[in-house]
Amino acid sequence: MQQILDLLPLMGMMLATGVVAGVLAGLLGVGGGIVIVPVLDTALGFYGVDSEIRMHVAVATSLACIVLTSISSTRAHHSKGSVDFSLAKRWGPFMLIGSLIGTVGASYIDSFTLSAIFGIVALVVALKMLLPLDNLTLSKDVPKGLAMPIPPMMIGSLSSMMGIGGGTLSVPILTLLNQPIHKAVGTAALFGLFISIPGTIGFIISGFNDVRTPVGSLGYVNLIGFALISPVTVLCAPIGAKIAYKLSKYQLSKVFGSFLLIVAIRMLYRVFSA
Repeated sequence: MQQILDLLPLMGMMLATGVVAGVLAGLLGVGGGIVIVPVLDTALGFYGVDSEIRMHVAVATSLACIVLTSISSTRAHHSKGSVDFSLAKRWGPFMLIGSLIGTVGASYIDSFTLSAIFGIVALVVALKMLLPLDNLTLSKDVPKGLAMPIPPMMIGSLSSMMGIGGGTLSVPILTLLNQPIHKAVGTAALFGLFISIPGTIGFIISGFNDVRTPVGSLGYVNLIGFALISPVTVLCAPIGAKIAYKLSKYQLSKVFGSFLLIVAIRMLYRVFSA
């Protein structure tokens, strides 16, 4: 009984995380991991989880939650005609490969390094979205030929390492490749599946024999977190998608950038104050 009472604050934080993550998943095309990872990392710290694996558990649990969130968010954006399935078919296999590479890499580095990677990538993306760079593009269209696999493999590897669904990186990269912001957001939601499924499996395998994981874990995936966060994110993702289509391109970019900046500052503060 006491053990259940001790879990209540953690469970409450997980439910609240699911609400925020779900709305942002639909609004920004992210899988919610950009919210889930830092909040879960903090919650697990309060619960006393070993700091050496805390970030691994947060990342792995986030990826598991993103599987369901991505499906819900993709359906909502598809109903608006904003999912580029042609691009998803071309990029999907390379995202899968990148996700596996990132998952293997994450299992060999410590939580401090994972936090630093998370914070730096989030900061770079935030600055891109917030600065007056709306007309900045690197290409007139998505690259083809030998250069085509580079963006999806980069997105897949970094996203699985950070525990995010790919939207955090896919949206700014696609806008740099001259894709409309709403189309980028909708397609990024689908990309979450290509990243979260192999990433989740990889973290289950790599953490399977780690005795430091918290109660209710399968490998590094915490099943309590998954059970509490996933249903709420799925329910709330369509709400975010409806809000997205009421915002202009400028407003959507600024909302995305502002949120990422807050997350990046928080994560980097933790890294450099340790």
